[in-house]
Amino acid sequence: MIQPANRTQGIKEYYFSLKLKEIARLNEGEIKVLNLGIGDPDMSPSEDTWNMLKEACVHPKSHGYQSYQGIPALREGFSKWYKTYFDVDINPANEVLPLMGSKEGIMITSLAYLNKGDEVLIPDPSYPTYKSVTNLLGGKIIPYSLTEKNNYHPDLDELEKRDLSKVKMMWINYPHMPTGARASRELLEQIVAFGKKHKILIVNDNPYSFILNDEPMSIMNIEGAKDCCLELNSLSKSHNMPGWRVGMICGSAKMLDPVLKVKTNMDSGMFYPVQQAAVKALNVDKSWYDSINLVYKKRRELVFKLMELIECKPGKNQSGMFVWAAIPENYKDCYELSDKVLNKAKVFITPGGIFGEQGLKYIRISLCSSEAVLEQAIERIKRM
Repeated sequence: MIQPANRTQGIKEYYFSLKLKEIARLNEGEIKVLNLGIGDPDMSPSEDTWNMLKEACVHPKSHGYQSYQGIPALREGFSKWYKTYFDVDINPANEVLPLMGSKEGIMITSLAYLNKGDEVLIPDPSYPTYKSVTNLLGGKIIPYSLTEKNNYHPDLDELEKRDLSKVKMMWINYPHMPTGARASRELLEQIVAFGKKHKILIVNDNPYSFILNDEPMSIMNIEGAKDCCLELNSLSKSHNMPGWRVGMICGSAKMLDPVLKVKTNMDSGMFYPVQQAAVKALNVDKSWYDSINLVYKKRRELVFKLMELIECKPGKNQSGMFVWAAIPENYKDCYELSDKVLNKAKVFITPGGIFGEQGLKYIRISLCSSEAVLEQAIERIKRM
């Protein structure tokens, strides 16, 4: 048998990939599973976005290779978006790079900056891809705990006591997934100062700023951030476009240059009509975001009711498209509760342990299901 590369030994199949297979098997029965786990927006992008996609498909340039750096209109669109909502000045010529989703950004940024053995500070709990990519590249994961007691903010005083000499990169993610915690301006200032002091690249993964959050923030708004920071963003969550695969990374031209070098060797630019449609999406009025958030607010109230039934306690002031909640003490861990609800009520809720050890006593429910589905889930759990 031809052996796979050693790097594949350090990673496992993505949890949701495995769970969807299990749900598919359960769906062979009479009662179909209600999946409240994955953050897959079920609402549509703006009408202008759809219309532009259709118009651009007949453009003479639509089927050819595209620029590695994206069309100028898209880079200008991202620049304007950041100025309007984050009060950040981004030079569209060399300080923003469109991506095929921010997941690509996690990979190519890591490829651009990590050598084998470099250490990477990764929050616990956090998006599992940060760990997976670090493992693939032979980096060393250095977890740092985010706890409810500390508002899911990093304890920088504790980190200062560690040996940071081999740390090359630090991942942060605010508004935070999975907990929904927000960062204060003071915290972002402290993180930038920490990165500059220890010569650590800070990468903020920022796709949830517009969901149930009245004050979008960017680390790039902090003085000195362009010296040591990059920021990822995406239209997947904010504009209901996960399958379109449109994201971006921004930072100083000097910091972005290594990322661009990697990208030019990995793809040939995204589909022209998708780029043009993304420009339209970035120009939606604030009222469009407000209308989407109104739907999420109604759904969140139903999720709170569901959580009350299973005696889970959600934290206060959460942002994003999930609700994070502590499980009752009578369960060994989140997996026990999640499996019970799946097997007895045919409702899937995400166990927090997939995001790290700090999530073992928590569960997460997505707001990406209709009110009708959430009400059905509530009735099933009542019967359970």
